Amino acid sequence: MTDFADSAPQSAASVQETPADTPNSVNYPLLARPHVCLSGPVDQAMYQSFREQLEAAPSTGMLVFAISTLGGDPEVARLMGDEVRLIREFEDRETLFLGKVAVYSAGATFMAHFPVDKRFLTRGTRIMIHERKLSQDLHLEGSLKTLLPTLRAKLHEIEESIRIEEEGFRDIVAGSKITFEAICQKAPANLYLEAEEARDLGLVLDVI
Repeated sequence: MTDFADSAPQSAASVQETPADTPNSVNYPLLARPHVCLSGPVDQAMYQSFREQLEAAPSTGMLVFAISTLGGDPEVARLMGDEVRLIREFEDRETLFLGKVAVYSAGATFMAHFPVDKRFLTRGTRIMIHERKLSQDLHLEGSLKTLLPTLRAKLHEIEESIRIEEEGFRDIVAGSKITFEAICQKAPANLYLEAEEARDLGLVLDVI
C-alpha cells in the first residue's frame, strides 16, 4: 500500500452498511447502467463518443459517466471534465464518476472534475497518476539574438503546462486525505492506487 502517512486526515462520507455476503453495488443501483460509457485512448474519437452519448442521455436527473482507459490526451480529458462541470453547475444535475479496470493518466484527469463523494471504482480497478511528459527535439538555427524568443516560448509552454498539471493535482486530491504536496512528490514515479486504497484515502467514495 502506498504510504501517505503525512497526509492530513479527513472523515470519510458515510454509506449504508450491508451484510458481509451482500455486494456493495446494491447501495448504488444507478451505477449499473451508466449513461456515458467511455473506453480506450482519451482522444478526439473518445470525445466524439462522449458527445454522442451525452446527447442521447436523459435531459433531467442524475448522470453517470463510466471510463476505462490507459491514458491519452490530457486536454481532451479536461474538455470532457469541463463539460460535466457545466452540466452540474448550470443544470443543477448530479453527476457520478465510475472508473472501471484502469483509470490511468488522462483518465485520472477526467476523474478530477468530479467531487470525491461522487467518485466510484469497480473492484480490481487501478488509478495511475503521473506528471505530464514532454518528448520533443528543439532545433536552433540563426543568430543568437533571434534564438532567444524561440527558447523563451518553449520555456513559457513548459511553465504553463506545469501550472495546468498542478491545478489538476489539486482537483484530484481536493476533499481527500491525500495532500497536494504528497501527490506532487509521488507523481514523478507514477503513482498507482488500488481501488480499496483509493477509497481508504478518500480519493473516491466507494468500491462496487
